[in-house]
Amino acid sequence: MLTIVRPKTPEQFDAVRALCWEYRDFLVSLGGRDAEVVLYAYPQDKFERLMQSLEAQHAPPDGGIRLALVNGSAVGCGMSQRIGYQTAEIKRVFVRDIARGTGAGRALMEALIADCRALGFKRILMDTGSALTAAQKLYQSLGFVPRGPYSALPKSILDGLVFFEMNLEAEC
Repeated sequence: MLTIVRPKTPEQFDAVRALCWEYRDFLVSLGGRDAEVVLYAYPQDKFERLMQSLEAQHAPPDGGIRLALVNGSAVGCGMSQRIGYQTAEIKRVFVRDIARGTGAGRALMEALIADCRALGFKRILMDTGSALTAAQKLYQSLGFVPRGPYSALPKSILDGLVFFEMNLEAEC
């Protein structure tokens, strides 16, 4: 059975951290632009610091974390964070191979969108790797629309990313 929870215990936060590392490793393993983007945005030491402060960086009212469980086992995660006035960013949405096709990705995204709406955000921004076409299709099916970059990034990695936006006011 699939459930989406807000992590509360040290074990659940450790599961989220493990999933985040697995996601980073997966993206690096793709090589090429995908690896270049991840290593630019999240070099090892920076990612370690992020994982140490995960709970604080994504705590309400400025964000949240969701964990997907199948029969009690952690299989996916995602998080949001404030990046501007009434603007949230969804980050690190990842589902392990064993849970793909279970609806875990869609359920995580729906929970994160609902969390952003409940926290009073008016829009959500996010990006994903250009090679992750299934993720792109999911985001568009949920109402995200493609857009340009929303932060300053080197031109060399822009081809490796696809950017999305969702207007929450239009969704109500």
